[in-house]
Amino acid sequence: MRALNRQIFIVAAFSLLACGRTGKEAQGVDGMLTQSLELNEVEVITLAPVDFPRQLISNGKLSAASRASLSFGCNGTISSINARNGQYVSAGTTIATIESRNLDLALESAAIAMEKAEYDLYDFLVGQGYAARDTVNIPDEVLATAKMKSGYNSARNGLRRARHDKEGTVLKAPFRGRIADISMGEHEQSEGLPFCTLIDDSSFFVGFTVLESDYSFLSVDLPVRVIPYADESLSFNGKISDINPTIDGHGQVFVRARVNGNSKLVDGMNVKVIVERVVPDQMVVPRSAVVIRDNLDIVFTYTDDGKAHWTYVKILMSNGESHVIQADEGRNSFLDFGDKVIVSGNLNLADGSTVALKK
Repeated sequence: MRALNRQIFIVAAFSLLACGRTGKEAQGVDGMLTQSLELNEVEVITLAPVDFPRQLISNGKLSAASRASLSFGCNGTISSINARNGQYVSAGTTIATIESRNLDLALESAAIAMEKAEYDLYDFLVGQGYAARDTVNIPDEVLATAKMKSGYNSARNGLRRARHDKEGTVLKAPFRGRIADISMGEHEQSEGLPFCTLIDDSSFFVGFTVLESDYSFLSVDLPVRVIPYADESLSFNGKISDINPTIDGHGQVFVRARVNGNSKLVDGMNVKVIVERVVPDQMVVPRSAVVIRDNLDIVFTYTDDGKAHWTYVKILMSNGESHVIQADEGRNSFLDFGDKVIVSGNLNLADGSTVALKK
């Protein structure tokens, strides 16, 4: 009985010992368990001065560089519409017209009144002893009196007004562009309201905001990339055109950039705006190189003895792929160009871990 209990004790002890092992375990040829330690395989880069494309990312909205809200010059019934939403028109193209019969009559009456006023003007001058239709050699004060008494000035203004009203019945494109927002149909009353919008989409402004702390990063003509949220596979280049020199109540600066037009871009479209500026000679690592321990940023450096060393760092700048870092000397960390930094296989490392370079 004692021998049996002793055998059970030995087996239990052996089992506990086996459970406490780490690494890979396998059964040897003699039936005993053996252990082989598994090394973390890592990839490294050697730190060297790199020109870093610093990025600011913001949300923006496109607006056509030139746009106009078009209205008729007078009120009336719309008689014809010669364009549709989305149509491109050239400068001077007739977009729509208003019924003009009454204005035609008014223009004819104004022309008759002007003709009569001219006759009365010359009749007055002849009565004053001056040659008919000779207004060059007449003293200014005499001519002014003649125009007043003959009704010439009033008739001339009436004719100008009638012509202006007649021209107002025809809505023409002031520049080449695309028709949008037609708000009326034929036979409707214009009532002085905007009939449509004309958009020149050969170029766009994109307005966006950046934080006050990034104000010094900006400058006119700095390149930007614009990516429509409707299709993030597209990217368009532009340049900053103007920077508002005030900070709003939210601590932000309003910026505009100009982008060349494209059929994929539409007035009012929401876009992502990426502003880039190259900062030379920086210590740059991929984002994967930086891990967090105790809520602090660290990297692991690699030495030729196969060890990983815990190094506290500060992140100075970032973009979508990389960080610019420097050693946190306040935590007694040091980092220099030429050091090797682990960029993969670093998630489960500890200070002094033995690692192997991935082949």
